[in-house]
Formats: sequence, C-alpha cells, structure tokens
Amino acid sequence: MNKNEIIETLKSQYNRDLRKQLVRSLLDAEKHKDTTQQYKLMNQIFSYVISQLGWTMAANTTSWDNTPLDIMSEVFPKIKTSQWYSEQDLNIDTNIDVVIGNTK
Repeated sequence: MNKNEIIETLKSQYNRDLRKQLVRSLLDAEKHKDTTQQYKLMNQIFSYVISQLGWTMAANTTSWDNTPLDIMSEVFPKIKTSQWYSEQDLNIDTNIDVVIGNTK
C-alpha cells in the first residue's frame, strides 16, 4: 500500500471523532502515568502502518524515511504533542546515530 491508501484506510476504520478521542486518551494517560493500554493500541496501529508500507530499518537507513510517523501524525490530530510520538521519533534518531556511528 502507498501512503495515501494507508491514510484513507485508517480514516475509514477510525472516524474523525474516534481518532481525536484516541489522542485525547493517550495524552490523558501520559499525564496520569498510566499509558499501558493506550501505548499498546497506538503501537498496534503503528505496526499496521509499518507493515502495510513494507518498511524495514535496513532498507531505509541510508536515506531515512519518516513515512510511518508522517502517516500517524496525519491520521491522528495532535499526536505529535504526545510522549508516545516523541519516543518513536527519539528511537529513530538514536537508531540512526548508532548505525551511522558503527559504519565510521
């Protein structure tokens, strides 16, 4: 699937109000330090996005592809304000640094 097809599929599976509520629940859980359920759900959706893209770390390390996170931020309004998103982004940056550091 391409980026637009994945976005449309997610939007059809999760209506606008539900997507907004998922982000609100995630942000609220982070505020109360009880993120287990919300993180599990977001990770499942993120895994779906990654699998539908056919995205793999090895194939994307030379020219980094942020498409999975771009899709998540387009489908779920304000997810960029969550700690979950920051952690995914940080994990990517850390992994890139490690790979680049090991190749020098």
